[in-house]
Amino acid sequence: MQLSKSSLALAVTLALLGACSPAEQKTTATTATAAAPQSTAAAQSESEKLNAFFEEAFMAQVQLSPTTLTGLGIKQDYDKWDAFTDEQADKELALTKAQLEQLKSFNFEALDAQSKLSYQLFKQQLEDEIADDKWRLYNYPINQMYGYHSMVPSLLINQHSIDNEADAKAYIARLNGILPLFQQVTVQLEKRAALGIIPPKFVFPHAISASKNVITGAPFSEGADSTLLEDFRGKVNKLSIDEAAKQLLIKEAEVALVSSVKPAYEHLINHLTALETKAGTDDGVWRFKDGSDFYNNALKRTTTTNMTADQIHELGLSEVARIHAEMNAIMQKVGFKGDLQAFFTFMREDAQFYYPDNAEGKAAYLAEATRVIDVMKGKLDELFLVKPKADMVVKAVEPFREQSAGKAFYEQPSMDGSRPGIYYANLYRMKGMPKYELEALAYHEGIPGHHMQIAISQELENVPKFRRFGGYTAYIEGWGLYTELLPKEIGMYQDPYSDFGRLAMELWRACRLVVDTGIHAKKWTREEAIAYLAKNTPNAASEQVNAIERYIVMPSQATAYKIGMIKIVELREKAKTALGDKFDIREFHDVVLKNGAVPLDVLEMLVDDYIRTKQV
Repeated sequence: MQLSKSSLALAVTLALLGACSPAEQKTTATTATAAAPQSTAAAQSESEKLNAFFEEAFMAQVQLSPTTLTGLGIKQDYDKWDAFTDEQADKELALTKAQLEQLKSFNFEALDAQSKLSYQLFKQQLEDEIADDKWRLYNYPINQMYGYHSMVPSLLINQHSIDNEADAKAYIARLNGILPLFQQVTVQLEKRAALGIIPPKFVFPHAISASKNVITGAPFSEGADSTLLEDFRGKVNKLSIDEAAKQLLIKEAEVALVSSVKPAYEHLINHLTALETKAGTDDGVWRFKDGSDFYNNALKRTTTTNMTADQIHELGLSEVARIHAEMNAIMQKVGFKGDLQAFFTFMREDAQFYYPDNAEGKAAYLAEATRVIDVMKGKLDELFLVKPKADMVVKAVEPFREQSAGKAFYEQPSMDGSRPGIYYANLYRMKGMPKYELEALAYHEGIPGHHMQIAISQELENVPKFRRFGGYTAYIEGWGLYTELLPKEIGMYQDPYSDFGRLAMELWRACRLVVDTGIHAKKWTREEAIAYLAKNTPNAASEQVNAIERYIVMPSQATAYKIGMIKIVELREKAKTALGDKFDIREFHDVVLKNGAVPLDVLEMLVDDYIRTKQV
């Protein structure tokens, strides 16, 4: 479910939480080597023209979105928000159609291999965006996982840097722009409500509570600074300007918070409170008009395959059974007496597996996650030919959004690398972050997972920006899940409980195949889906509830992880079998990463090309 096709910065982050990114496309790209040979000069000429077009096209798209520009570290329209209107969506659609016509004017046969791949990816992306416009209103702009109410403070705090007075003024302008933005949001909520597209009832308390958190504290009430004032004050106080100028800026921000931010959130809260009375408890998108068609299309975009909901459901059931068998082996290894359900209860409830739920416990978790990532950094030469230049840090999810945010997620570095990648761990409930899962979670969100893949993609040379900064969830999350397994193959997970944690996380993703399709295609209730997770996983009860509520508001997204991982492992085994002693894991990873995110069928094409080249 997308909010706006141009909101790339938000969408890439959501893909990792993750919601659907704008480029979750299926492509039928053919092998680049199949075309008739062209002279090098001719190929360069047409390819150079095409790549110049891609640069222009990318910038034309992102310039429609001030928040995307900020996410990329570009301080243009730094004082504005994206428009959330029908007119804006029409403008984006018109640009997409115009760019598709421009693309068709290029001579495909005269392109070099890399440019042919770019051509095919961009063409499919544009065609899919045009086709998907029919589902423009099939989303929840406000929900417990993401949305404007949380995007606004998150962007200001995490992406709007203040390096001078002009940046501070832009921040204040954005504060003043929140009220008109939220007025647009409520108009769009009503348009969806008229079609029966209203979030399920459970969403509203989460979204209302998160909204109230933003307007709690000074200058809205007595007490410590609110989240936004604390952020603004801290950034301004670091500027090299005189004290009077700093205080004036802070006073202007306080006025904006009271005169714009407070009424904006009150307007939104009042609207959500009224809308809640119309919300129901049917959760799947099957309840929408043409909901089945919408879900099937969402599965196709998310997985970049033609798998049906039934096929995905059955795959999930078989993977759950396989992983349960591997868990039984670990249970025997540690000498536990009892069945797997009893072992799940032991892992869920025994205090040895959790840090204390206090400041010291949270600090210890972050320190251990950082240590695990630092150890893995020292192993990268065994696995990779190329490493990212951008740094990565570990942070706790901020208090204003920790109650409703996901368990963990990754935020990509800025385009120039000046802002590091961030692995966010949600430490709101320490019972939801067991020690035995810490290692696998750090690998997935950090290194060698999302940071390796996304930072390397952003740093690729001679690849168009739409590929460097685009995303296919099955590829991105498939890589993340694959990199939970990869460290085991080089001797990590020495603690059997940590290895159980790795399996627990893979099991969680296998269960997603079952419950996502169960909810949205088989009409499972929220309670039935929660009960399935309770029976089949060791995860905390609170985590089971949060997960099902996430899958409800983000249909199909949860299916990407396991399907992507299965394909990457399958392709690696295919290359190993074909190449024998010639197989090099570092080269395989280079093939997977050096083209940026691609659909799974294109990834298979690239691996097949690698195998053919290596066999010569």
